[in-house]
Amino acid sequence: MAFITENFLLETAQAEELYHGYAKEMPIIDYHNHLCAAQMANDHQFKNITEAWLAGDHYKWRAMRTLGIDENYITGDATDEEKFQKWSETVPYTLRNPLYHWTHLELQRYFGIDDLLTGANAKRVFQDTKEQLQEKKNSTIGLLRQLNVEVVCTTNDPIEKLEHHRKASLNGIMPKMLPTFRPDKLYAIEDHDAYKLYLAHLSEVSGIQIKSYHDLIAAAKERMAHFSQNGGCLSDHGLEQLHYFEMKSFDIEVLFKKVIDGHRLQVDEVNYFKFETLIHLCREYHKHGWVQQFHLGALRNTNERKMAQLGPDTGFDSMGDFPQALGLAKFLNLLDSTDQLAKTILYNLNPAYNEVFATMAGNFNDGTVKGKIQFGSGWWFLDQLDGMERQLNALSNMGLLSCFVGMLTDSRSFLSFPRHEYFRRLLCNILGNDIKKGLIPNDMPYLGSLVQDICYTNAKDYFNFNLRPNKIENQQNEKSYNVR
Repeated sequence: MAFITENFLLETAQAEELYHGYAKEMPIIDYHNHLCAAQMANDHQFKNITEAWLAGDHYKWRAMRTLGIDENYITGDATDEEKFQKWSETVPYTLRNPLYHWTHLELQRYFGIDDLLTGANAKRVFQDTKEQLQEKKNSTIGLLRQLNVEVVCTTNDPIEKLEHHRKASLNGIMPKMLPTFRPDKLYAIEDHDAYKLYLAHLSEVSGIQIKSYHDLIAAAKERMAHFSQNGGCLSDHGLEQLHYFEMKSFDIEVLFKKVIDGHRLQVDEVNYFKFETLIHLCREYHKHGWVQQFHLGALRNTNERKMAQLGPDTGFDSMGDFPQALGLAKFLNLLDSTDQLAKTILYNLNPAYNEVFATMAGNFNDGTVKGKIQFGSGWWFLDQLDGMERQLNALSNMGLLSCFVGMLTDSRSFLSFPRHEYFRRLLCNILGNDIKKGLIPNDMPYLGSLVQDICYTNAKDYFNFNLRPNKIENQQNEKSYNVR
């Protein structure tokens, strides 16, 4: 019997009805991920499951290292089949980690494999999936279409030319692929040598010689316009926390010159530079009508030895415990005070601050847009059952769950989209249990509509992606499932 059954995670008849009758067939809008735009634009065909599944997946890498597997089988020179063998041997030991569920969901949804993955069947699974990945339905676009994905929003540095997004658009590729403006390196002044090199690239692509801070902002605005011309309507930022200062606490042009001249800034000077730059960017986002996203709370690259060996984004980051509330409140208030606060999604990485983020969103919802300020979905270490449930409960208790724009993958893998199913099952299970407890009415048409809003419609309306009409909307869902 398969481990992932039809009613996986669904504990009540009401949860089953909500999931199978309303949530299951809704399209997916994945508004934040790290997919490779070139692979999608070129409809890449993966040579094997290691390339599709293990390359770049630091979630899996961390688990393998914890089990004592040598780095050669993780990011090293071992063959793809050897790497898959070691991952397969790891999987049984990931029990109660979300990797265990994701692994078996993905094998079943994309390849029809119901067996539990182990070292013993790794060779057979490797060969089976290798053959299937050569089929056209399992190209990058095919994988997305299998799960009814309508939009993917990639994460892109301002210096990117977005040629792959243009190619996808000109070729009418569906799902839609849109860029997201991720300007972290615009204000990453801690390493002045790396920063000067980055500014040279930015000058080249923007056509603006950056000799002053004023030039920097002008170049950033030019790149925003370029992103808008290529379908971009979102920005994203990865920060430990949002700082606040009184404007002109430092002379920003003086700070910029000190960096260019090779001087190391003091901590307050670095934080002020980030603060003022973000304020300029956020006002421009508002002008463009973009949605801005802030991923807050990660403590990155903590292992200096491994950072030197392997570089960033290789699995040596963790939750941070940075103070969030005061700086975040004052930062958002500064933008709101001149009515230049764009639609905003706030992602929290430390669950101790869930209620802080949920209530902060309510401070700046002003009645102009449904759910203008969002407490974003469980992120990174929190996109698992407990983390997502805690985020949903905090949002429900402190705000309006009905306005939530739902789940995203935040992934580098084209095989990660069953995470939306994972979220949808959990959401329906929470509501089903509430019905059973008598906490909410047993009104299936109403609750089904709410579930569909959270899974799809709210995001569609919030981001204004100009999607084609979808046949699923406003249809009566047939109940072709078994209710206990």
